[in-house]
Amino acid sequence: MSRKKTLLVGITGGIGAGKSLISRIFSLLGVPIYNADNRAKWLMAHDATLKKRINAQFGESAYTATGELNSSYLAEKVFADPTQTEKVNQLVHPAVGQDFTDWANRQVADYVLKEAALLFETGTYRELDVTVHVTAPQEMRIDRVMKRDRQRSRQQILQIMEKQWGDAKKNSLATYILPNDEKELVIPRVLEIHEEISRRAANFSE
Repeated sequence: MSRKKTLLVGITGGIGAGKSLISRIFSLLGVPIYNADNRAKWLMAHDATLKKRINAQFGESAYTATGELNSSYLAEKVFADPTQTEKVNQLVHPAVGQDFTDWANRQVADYVLKEAALLFETGTYRELDVTVHVTAPQEMRIDRVMKRDRQRSRQQILQIMEKQWGDAKKNSLATYILPNDEKELVIPRVLEIHEEISRRAANFSE
């Protein structure tokens, strides 16, 4: 008898919204968490096939002589150019997608959570069964990021925000919207969503 299929849940939110904090709460409830952004960095540094493709696209300078990812080179030559950034994404996102699928297939939980900054922008949400969008007012998000990442300027944060969809567009696609604006406690809302997703998972079939 084959085991029951795991429900795939995505969680996202604009920079400073607090999606990582919410993910940690889900983790405390026993939900396996896959951090897509961290895994993307790991795959770019360690996956032989992906490294070969990045080298072919962006030249040997994309990696150091010892084979480590040349982050400063990519930041200056690639990520500063939207066209080049898209080329990187076309290489990295499929690798992350396969990595997530392999990871999810190894889990035995009723549902797993995929945390990703650009869940909707990349179209990844279409591959998931449920999505959670964490929201917060823009000024609050800017303040949080400036306190967390003191090396970032307000202008840099705004530039990142410009690359992300607005809340209204993401809200229209999300299964659940989770405000993290400090007006009310988030843990009760997380527990409510967790219970609802668990019920979905109990009746889920491929």
